[in-house]
Amino acid sequence: MTHFDIIVVGGGHAGVEAVAVAARMGLNVALVTFDPEKIGSMSCNPAIGGLGKGHLVREVDAFDGVIARAADDAAIHYRMLNRSKGSAVWGPRIQADRRLFQQSVQQQLVELPSLKIIRGEAAALVLKNGSVVGVTLSSGDALAADRVILCTGTFLGGVMHCGQQRTAGGRVGEAAAHRLADQLRDAALPLERLKTGTPPRIDGRTVNWSTLDVQQSDAEPWTMSSLTARRCNPQLFCAITRTNERAHEVVRRNLDRSPLFSGAIGADGPRYCPSIEDKIHRFGDRDGHQIFLEPEGLDTHLIYPNGISTSLPVDVQQEMVRSIGGLERAEIVTAGYAVEYDHLDPRALNTDLQVAAMPGLYCAGQINGTTGYEEAAAQGLVAGLHAACAVTGTEAPALHRANSYLAVMVQDLVLHGVTEPYRMLTARAEYRLQLRASNADSRLTNLGIKLGCVGDRRKRWYEQRVKARAAFEEQLDEMVNLRATHPTNSASADGRRTARRLIETGALDAAGLQAVFGPDADPSLAIEMYEDVRYAPYLERQERELRELRAASRQKLPHDFVFADVPGLSREMVERLTASRPATMAEAQQVRGVTPAALAAVLVHARKHAIA
Repeated sequence: MTHFDIIVVGGGHAGVEAVAVAARMGLNVALVTFDPEKIGSMSCNPAIGGLGKGHLVREVDAFDGVIARAADDAAIHYRMLNRSKGSAVWGPRIQADRRLFQQSVQQQLVELPSLKIIRGEAAALVLKNGSVVGVTLSSGDALAADRVILCTGTFLGGVMHCGQQRTAGGRVGEAAAHRLADQLRDAALPLERLKTGTPPRIDGRTVNWSTLDVQQSDAEPWTMSSLTARRCNPQLFCAITRTNERAHEVVRRNLDRSPLFSGAIGADGPRYCPSIEDKIHRFGDRDGHQIFLEPEGLDTHLIYPNGISTSLPVDVQQEMVRSIGGLERAEIVTAGYAVEYDHLDPRALNTDLQVAAMPGLYCAGQINGTTGYEEAAAQGLVAGLHAACAVTGTEAPALHRANSYLAVMVQDLVLHGVTEPYRMLTARAEYRLQLRASNADSRLTNLGIKLGCVGDRRKRWYEQRVKARAAFEEQLDEMVNLRATHPTNSASADGRRTARRLIETGALDAAGLQAVFGPDADPSLAIEMYEDVRYAPYLERQERELRELRAASRQKLPHDFVFADVPGLSREMVERLTASRPATMAEAQQVRGVTPAALAAVLVHARKHAIA
């Protein structure tokens, strides 16, 4: 039996990051996938990043991950979302050429010498004394491993719906993993059903672009990965249109033909990306819903109409699309469809994404009830890191809600569970002022270097950046001739103050600070340092709160801690805390609906329990 340190099942975004980080740490890793040629496929929209999601991409990149570099290799449209608000909640997002993205992912994996890609279906887990020690393929071959990571996406028990048509699979033209789903269900693991969907793809040559509002790529030369020196592809425009009452009437008239409303699909879908049927049913007072027409690549005419995900029959989809402005003659190339699939209740996982009831088994991606490439990639990184650390006996990375969106997501999942596909949002992070997309490297890359998962190129880049930052810190406190950087500014009589003071008073912006640092200064570093100064008073206040939190949060809660024994704790609080099983006060503070008074009572009782 062939033995690997780690086996990863599934070649989507979670699986890619899991195998890549373990291989970068020098482990012998296998990736089992139905079709190696489909590794890194963009199953749904041809975009990476967005609000909250862009932060995850930058954090994965800080650990030398795959997704951000692949995004830059494939980017045909860059757009920074949420610019009207503070930079802490800006969302970097790119439109990608599907072929180039997949090509980049696969090339990055080829460069990992300790990775073996195996074509086949993981039909069953191999168990020994209750622990997972390998997988059996549908061919009958068995593979042994110290750790196994499931990254099955929508393929675990996947069923596709288009009108009344039902097809087994997790993506058009690909099979589903039903045998593995049956084994997990037989093992009494808490499996539930969720759904996601995709819109019809349109032939761009049949769109009347002249009537639509055009959205150009950002002119600023920012990129998704810190290692990308410059944009490498021609930039295409996107366009915007809207549904209208005529399109809504087409949908309403055919709701009984939608599997969402006929009862064929009972699973919940994503609240923040609902189907067009859901939108029209739930928001009947709206006269229109925005649609972004997004190009799928440089050498294809396919357009992704973001905003009209649907599982209606093909004839209804065609009628609906042609009711929309600019799409009156649009031809559908591939119909939209919904996918219903099995997922594991993430409360069955520990914070390392290991299944508590099946040691040696980790889960990452949509199998944990999430949605999106970015959430999947981030979980793949976390699961791969923890599995690799477990194999090598290395201390796991110190990720927590105050230093990463990665930890925010994992804690949300394992403590709260999901009632719908989980999507990362900046609002989920209490410390988002210090968790900016622009400073992910400063927050996390040194952790990656210590763990040994960062390559030489990024390590050299990071060390040079640390030196540059130290030099620029000194310049912040040097006197600046404000008129030299902003000739029209009349903020003071002599125009001379320190750069730090000028930023604090709003007299110097990020571009001005870069001018102070010099023309060769890295623009991204200038922006990061500018934001550090602007946010300093708020960050200091958050740091005080964190110190107070840490003082209490380090208090451990024993595994046999009985919340029902805590004096004054209501039945509701007992139920919430017992269901979440927090291991520390820090985790107890994150349990949804638990009041400060309840936390205070738990802390007092926990300290008495510890003394006793």
